[in-house]
Amino acid sequence: MAKKVYTDYFFDEPAYNTHDGGYIPLVTPKVEPQPLAIPPLLKPDRQTDTDDYYTVTAQESETQFLPGKKTKTWGYNAGFLGQTIVFRNGKQTHIDLENKLPELTTFHWHGLNVPGPITDGGCHAPVYPGETNHIDFKVHQPAATTWLHAHPCPSTATQVWKGLATMVIIKDDVEDQLPLPRNYGVDDIPLVLQDREFHDDNQFDYRADYDPDGVQGHTALVNGTVNPYFDVTTQRVRLRILDGSNRREWRLHFNDDLEFAQVASDGGILPAPVYMTKVMMTCAERDEIVVDFGQYQPGDEVTLMTDDTPICRFRIKSFVPDDTKLPEHLVDIPDETPTPDLPVRTITMDGMDDEVALDGKKFDMSRIDARQKVGDVAIWEIRNTNSTENGMVHPFHVHGTQFRVLARNDGPVYPNEHGLKDTVGVNPGETVRIKVKFELTGVYMYHCHIIEHEDGGMMAQIESYDPQHPQTYHLMDMDTLRNAFAKEQGIKPEDVWMPGM
Repeated sequence: MAKKVYTDYFFDEPAYNTHDGGYIPLVTPKVEPQPLAIPPLLKPDRQTDTDDYYTVTAQESETQFLPGKKTKTWGYNAGFLGQTIVFRNGKQTHIDLENKLPELTTFHWHGLNVPGPITDGGCHAPVYPGETNHIDFKVHQPAATTWLHAHPCPSTATQVWKGLATMVIIKDDVEDQLPLPRNYGVDDIPLVLQDREFHDDNQFDYRADYDPDGVQGHTALVNGTVNPYFDVTTQRVRLRILDGSNRREWRLHFNDDLEFAQVASDGGILPAPVYMTKVMMTCAERDEIVVDFGQYQPGDEVTLMTDDTPICRFRIKSFVPDDTKLPEHLVDIPDETPTPDLPVRTITMDGMDDEVALDGKKFDMSRIDARQKVGDVAIWEIRNTNSTENGMVHPFHVHGTQFRVLARNDGPVYPNEHGLKDTVGVNPGETVRIKVKFELTGVYMYHCHIIEHEDGGMMAQIESYDPQHPQTYHLMDMDTLRNAFAKEQGIKPEDVWMPGM
């Protein structure tokens, strides 16, 4: 049977961010092409057969993005973004979280199944300047592309804009056996997609760029590289793509409509490859694709585009022919039956600009909005209450779990949504049904991942509980965080800039 090749972006076109009143189009910078930066792998402090030990440091630096003055940036063990961290399923992991920044931050393991709220690293787990916190957890999930980013409410957007985000790769025995490229930096390539605005002397100015519906910039960055190219030296290349933007959606395709195969989404490998010429990513989503460059000759160039803007050129070099084909089936994903008699949890994503909310309420750090028993398999229905005429796609993210997408408006899900997910874009006026299970106890946030929306209050919290072992959590409150930021900035608490709140 001939394979199906999808040639559209799936999402509702009237909701694309290109229609926003505050949309900022990408402009191809007038700078010489630069080699795509490949973040180095973070070396463990120590490793055994069962345990890995790391130090992850949030630090200040300067980065040469454009000719002229360097840009002041933040990063993890790096000047901007960070070194790629690799975990192995089944291993005990021990991490020192070191803060060398001038203000508090948190280390959120986006997509990892770890205890909440402290290990998960949301707003309740601040690491103060000059201090080091320690976390321990066992990696217990399939191979996947996840990521680490700052999450200190309500300054998440500011700190990510400065550079606090990096890729985290999980490996396992199942993925090891699949015929996928996995030589990191050669045929297994991370692509962190972001955009930035550069002001006087090439500096970021987040406050000047602020938009409550999400900050955007005219310049695309791929792994922190402006106008990048990558030299293709193997016929097949795996691209691990992360939408690491505060707001921007990426509608990706090659300039000649080259076909590619999506093999993984947020939570890991898909049950089967999905062949396509276009894919749209909303904020925080990850898509892994395999591209076969076998039809090209040395000297050819193929360009990855978003809409009409080139973002990365692939320069074809000599390579050894490779006739490896992807199997029709990749992995089995358990399809667990919902727990009987559980009510459907209904969540509404409301508003735009400063009026965003979840279930009609603004986020309160000290409030637990819902509870779900560990091990229960629950159905959640996520409804975007925005107008279908002028609303926007809201990417819905849940901490501490990977869910299954079951339906869109009682109809089928998109063809590349049959795997595990932690973030799903919800169109205006649409209801998306997901199946959620928490394996660990804790308090976890769920929210829109347009980062300015989560900072602005489009966020809530759920406790995953074990009735046999009840727990009490000390939850951070906004006044404590505000006072800490005020002390660090040398200003009065009432003068702390907290956009959206």
